[in-house]
Amino acid sequence: MGFKTSSVGLLFVFIILSIFASPASANRLEVQSDADWFFHLGALALLYLHIAGGAIGIVSGALASLTVKGSKSHRIAGKVFFWGMLICYLIGALVAPFLDSQQSTNFVAAILALYLLVSGVNAARRRNFTAQTSEKIGLLVATAITLLGAVFMYLSSQSPNGSVDGSPPQAYILFVVAGGLAVLGELQVIYKKRLSNTARIARHLWRMCMSFFIASGSLFFGQAQFFPSWFNESLLPLMLGFFPFLIMLIYLVKSSAQALKATRF
Repeated sequence: MGFKTSSVGLLFVFIILSIFASPASANRLEVQSDADWFFHLGALALLYLHIAGGAIGIVSGALASLTVKGSKSHRIAGKVFFWGMLICYLIGALVAPFLDSQQSTNFVAAILALYLLVSGVNAARRRNFTAQTSEKIGLLVATAITLLGAVFMYLSSQSPNGSVDGSPPQAYILFVVAGGLAVLGELQVIYKKRLSNTARIARHLWRMCMSFFIASGSLFFGQAQFFPSWFNESLLPLMLGFFPFLIMLIYLVKSSAQALKATRF
């Protein structure tokens, strides 16, 4: 069973690498043709690391979502997801300002996904969750993300062509909503000084799944041109893109139901 799972995962990674590392990729990091060879090598390495990290992260994220929470397989898949996505998001944040279009959405999305990823893993590791300096830093980051999303949304709505860097106002809604929820979460921790185990698990779940959703949405919604027409015409992009969001809703409802049941007895 483990061999089959790993084989499918490796096959998926290979397919993604083959698609997105092709010369047809329009948004890849490029350097001047007359630049030294190590600049070309560096750009190519960043491209492959970004794609590989994202592909491995999506596969391991799906495995972590489908395994029993707290089990060994869930923890291993979670660790692979963390490192894969960390590499993917870091490179995305660093490279985004140098792309020809959609720098603002790519940059803010990468910062948001990084923040949610790190704080989500932090919530899982801290069994006795008390307010620390990291939550104060997180509050500043979440506030900055929310404000950036709101500013870019306003600028794009006021732009003559209705966009900023090719992104319409709707592209920034996720940043404002997710950033705002994160701000409330950090304020809750700072005010209460600690979180119950149920609240800690909920914090871990929604942050990890939302970070995962940013990656799956970027792949299946933002890179549709690299998938075959039969795939785009089916329900698969919608199902795969919103898979993390669905998992988040299922487990949050389940966790809330268990907490309510415990209080009754």
